Amino acid sequence: MPPRDGGGRRPAPRPAVYVPRRGDAPADPEPADHDWAEPEPTAPDWVEPEWAGRPVGDPAGGHRRGLAIAALALAVLAAGGTTALATRRPHDTASWTPGRSRPIAHARQLAQAAPSPLPSPSPSPTPAAVPPPATYTVPGAAPAVPWPATGQATLRVVGVGRLGATPGQHPVPIASVTKVMTAYVVLRDHPLSAGGDGPTLTVTAAEAAAYPDEVAKNESLVRVAAGEVLTERQALDALLLPSADNIALILARWDAGDVPRFLAKMNATAAGLGMTSTHYTDPSGYEASTRSTADDQTLLAARAMRIPAFARIVAQRSAAVPLAGTVRNYNTLLGSDGVDGIKTGSTSAAGGCLLFAAHARVAGQDLTIVGAVLGQPGTTMYGLPQALAASRALIQAAQRTVGPHPLIPAGQAIATVGGVRLAAAATVTVIGWPGLTWRTRLHAAAHPVPGAGAGTLELDGAESHQSVALTALP
Repeated sequence: MPPRDGGGRRPAPRPAVYVPRRGDAPADPEPADHDWAEPEPTAPDWVEPEWAGRPVGDPAGGHRRGLAIAALALAVLAAGGTTALATRRPHDTASWTPGRSRPIAHARQLAQAAPSPLPSPSPSPTPAAVPPPATYTVPGAAPAVPWPATGQATLRVVGVGRLGATPGQHPVPIASVTKVMTAYVVLRDHPLSAGGDGPTLTVTAAEAAAYPDEVAKNESLVRVAAGEVLTERQALDALLLPSADNIALILARWDAGDVPRFLAKMNATAAGLGMTSTHYTDPSGYEASTRSTADDQTLLAARAMRIPAFARIVAQRSAAVPLAGTVRNYNTLLGSDGVDGIKTGSTSAAGGCLLFAAHARVAGQDLTIVGAVLGQPGTTMYGLPQALAASRALIQAAQRTVGPHPLIPAGQAIATVGGVRLAAAATVTVIGWPGLTWRTRLHAAAHPVPGAGAGTLELDGAESHQSVALTALP
């Protein structure tokens, strides 16, 4: 910082050093402490604004000067750009004299910097390759499903996908719904024809002797005696219709040699089916430690209903069993709303439960709807009537919801290969509901010929597949 003078004021600033105009003779070096005289300016051929003589550092003058320069530049551009400038004062240059403004030079620089008009874009050529959409989704509002207010539930259409489920499912006791896995393992290990009786099994003395204790624990049972002979089918009838806990133990011993080894089979089978939230600790479901989810149980139901013998047994309203006589199915929904199976369950720990199956005919196709309702509260049979009622509402909703839906119109371009657009040869219709999605895979000819077949578009749904014939558009 320069020193102040004796009066406390800063010395006056020195004037700027003179810069000669291009073409002037070199000036003699001037002593650094000498002032210089400003040369007499030549008279311009235009009238200077009243601010032109203000010093460069004058804020008011600089602000107005900038506005005037911008206005002059716009006026010059409107009058013909740089040509107008050259015509007005051809001898003007970018040089200037200290203390004087140079609006013409500024205007020329602004005019020369103005961008030239962009040329009109030429039409883009047809791209050589455009892939199909990665997915197609059935349009429309999501289905309205009357889910139960308590417990958990899942709806699935076999061969199509999961229609929906209650959120936050976690493993809970499932009572006698457990017996579906018991029957599934037995039928896998000992296949039975739809109308056949299968091999026989004999009730042991220990199994017969356990009957009184089982009655005392209020288990669901059928009467047995030591040495009693049952066919495989009779044993499965007693297991699945009146839900006999003691028959579950007898079948487990007959199939695997003892109950622990049979439980190992049940849990291994559950893991193989993707039932990741399921664990079996007994073959009947009497124990509350046997747990699963509605989601997992519908996976099992879909597989079990593919076994003709199983499907035929669970569709019965009654059956005849030695000693016990006629036994009846607790599933009172059978025969209504297309219901044809599969298993009830109820305990104080599990509440009312039902794993169900129902059929529906959609667009000429026979579909199977499976679902599970778990944990319904109630005082009669531990909530089984409530589980049956909730299941009926879900079945009816599913039957209303599932239907045919146009997904891809015929002739609509869906991809481009080799510069040729490809379209579905016919309208693609799928069975499902709004919100259901299909992934795509394109298998097209390398050089499609317009008007001819051009390959296929593969549509992969959650549980379905469809191949769409493609044609090349002209």
